[in-house]
Amino acid sequence: MASEVVEASGHLIDSGILNGIFDTVIRHDASFEVIRFTIGRTNAEPSLLSMRVTASTDEILRKVVENLVPLGCLIVSGQDVMTRAADRDGCAPLDFYSTTNHETHVRRSGQWLAVADQRMDAAIVVDGEHASCRKLRDIRKGDAVVCGVEGIRVVPTFQDRDRHGFAFMSNEVSSERRVEAAVARVAEMMNAVRAEGGKIAIVAGPVVVHTGGAPYLASLIRSGFVQVLLSGNALAVHDIEFAMFGTSLGVNLETGRSVEGGHHHHMRAINAVRRAGGFSQAVAQDIVKSGILYECQRNGIDYVLAGSIRDDGPLPETIMDLIEAQDRYAASLKGVTLVLMLASMLHGIGVGNMLPSSVRVVCIDINPAVVTKLGDRGSSQTVGIVTDTGLFLRQLAEQLGA
Repeated sequence: MASEVVEASGHLIDSGILNGIFDTVIRHDASFEVIRFTIGRTNAEPSLLSMRVTASTDEILRKVVENLVPLGCLIVSGQDVMTRAADRDGCAPLDFYSTTNHETHVRRSGQWLAVADQRMDAAIVVDGEHASCRKLRDIRKGDAVVCGVEGIRVVPTFQDRDRHGFAFMSNEVSSERRVEAAVARVAEMMNAVRAEGGKIAIVAGPVVVHTGGAPYLASLIRSGFVQVLLSGNALAVHDIEFAMFGTSLGVNLETGRSVEGGHHHHMRAINAVRRAGGFSQAVAQDIVKSGILYECQRNGIDYVLAGSIRDDGPLPETIMDLIEAQDRYAASLKGVTLVLMLASMLHGIGVGNMLPSSVRVVCIDINPAVVTKLGDRGSSQTVGIVTDTGLFLRQLAEQLGA
């Protein structure tokens, strides 16, 4: 039999982590013995768990411990983190530690180092007294890559015990809830972030325009509630089409009726911007006089458009190099404390993969499966509002006085 002693601390009970720890051990046909368990006596005091995990083989024990570390369990052996030198560019050693989106520390020479640039699905590279997350493609030969799980401490995001602010929405996704109450809480969070000088990012799909939400999102940008806009070519094209022709995919958004010849409008919008030399030139030449991107341009808001194989045009500003687009997204998200994802599964999941779990994420979509997918991919801090995106933006703009 093989065994290992692990410890975990925090709001283990009300965050459901304690059950997760026990279930993980049992699921792998191992057993646990609780050595010590101290329950926090106040709402601010954490609980502490110390337990021995026993398995029939070293291999099973290793798998159990590997799955316990992301839940906040720390091996108490006191060993430093193990690193191996990468033997080639773009590849990690076979047993490299794959990160979660939770705050992580590694033990080096007996001292704990905070891992910078926290994100999921990355490796950890240690350089002297500095440790950081790094995508596999960015690893270089000779880098000291963290391997195994010894000397690694993960701090999961615990449920807020005060039950206010963001915690009010930490429950199951459902369409059977009053949207106005959720909008009011999101407005409170946005006001708080702006008052603190923080950054709010919007991840938006073209549905924002189709559902009539473009003017309201534009007003939020104009009023200073948005510092970063992340999207694709489609949002920009339909936003420009609406600004120039009053249609989205040839449908008049005021009447809801197709306009004769309207199916050409999105291509004419693309052509107009390309002939101007780019979107900023189109604004300067008064070709585009309103809209989401117009307000970004006029107010100096950082926006990144990531292209895909289905894009028409694309617009000159659309980044068609996938790696460059990912890097631009990640750079724009630095310092962001609140993210609103508006009806975009593709870009929403992509952004979720780049964020540490400390960043609050609200996903608004008419389809509950979008929010579920974000949670399944590890973005457990995401909460969802199931509603029409245009309706949500209108109510949000009214709540914020935008």
